[in-house]
Amino acid sequence: MTAPRIRVALLFGGRSSEHAISCATAGGVLGAIDRERYEVIPVGITRDGAWTLHPDDAASLTLQGLPEVSDDGSRVHLPDSAQSREWTVTDADGTTRSLGEIDVAFPILHGPFGEDGTIQGALELVGVPYVGNGVLASALGMDKHFTKSVLQAAGVEVAPWVTVTRAALARDAELCQRRIRALGLPVFVKPARAGSSVGVTKVSDWDALDDALDVAFAEDHHVLVEQAVVGRELECAVLSGHDGAPPRVSVAGEIIVTGRAFYDFDAKYRDVPGVELVCPAALGDSELAEMQRVAARAFEAIGGSGLARVDFFFTGTGFVVNEVNTMPGFTPISMFPKCWLASGLSYPELIDELITLGLATAR
Repeated sequence: MTAPRIRVALLFGGRSSEHAISCATAGGVLGAIDRERYEVIPVGITRDGAWTLHPDDAASLTLQGLPEVSDDGSRVHLPDSAQSREWTVTDADGTTRSLGEIDVAFPILHGPFGEDGTIQGALELVGVPYVGNGVLASALGMDKHFTKSVLQAAGVEVAPWVTVTRAALARDAELCQRRIRALGLPVFVKPARAGSSVGVTKVSDWDALDDALDVAFAEDHHVLVEQAVVGRELECAVLSGHDGAPPRVSVAGEIIVTGRAFYDFDAKYRDVPGVELVCPAALGDSELAEMQRVAARAFEAIGGSGLARVDFFFTGTGFVVNEVNTMPGFTPISMFPKCWLASGLSYPELIDELITLGLATAR
């Protein structure tokens, strides 16, 4: 007898500025997931936060068209309690019907209201197993200030930074300016809780600082001003180990920027000229081993579970962690799947592995 398919609720879209990235990631997963093993229920979350039953159409979710979850009037509901796995939907005509029992949710939401522990908390409240990091690791990984603080406490080197708010600037602008200028030029100004390089500006002249702060404050109330680090930009992908085993870390990928100021949104998702992604990166065996050790240490320091991408600068003195991304992009040109492919794990196998980990680590 054929085993019943595992039923997966794929959650995507969301309220953040990375809505389109999440939709494109959903398109990648829908196009690659093993349909003989999994039955997928796509749940699109609109920019207003409405949970809708979305068509199972990978072709409509590509970044070329800046995909968007439209509100068709349907509303998807989580189970009423942790005693049930049954999800329901209220159609546009007001009729409520069952979607059946869901075995695991796969939240591929980027940015606030999805990658930051909020969706994870909602799923835990009603006992729904899910793919990826838990509430604490998601919240830590989303906030660059607290990620740096935790990594620094764990002995992982990070770039020097200053975190500011509009209130702090209004209260003592001179002190904030003095602390920021002590970092030296150039600096990167970035929202504390945003991803995909949204709201990020490279500042090479202090006269441009105020405008850069305004851009970042449009995304978050807390903004980091970070000392630029000179070095190779490297990334590696992390997966949890099975049954308490240590995290598994992929080979390294390298971002070589030739015609742009930095690895920005367009370079990450629109495949524009001026950036080359090389995987595997040219590293010596001892260098790769050290990078993998630091990546695993960073993953464990934030209490990681499921997956992460750890971003580095490789300088003349060693590895500096730039970021721990707890829900990296899965688009066809994203580094996370590229690193695992170069490590021997195909895209469909990677999806399968993540779902398996999610089912095994039910909270």
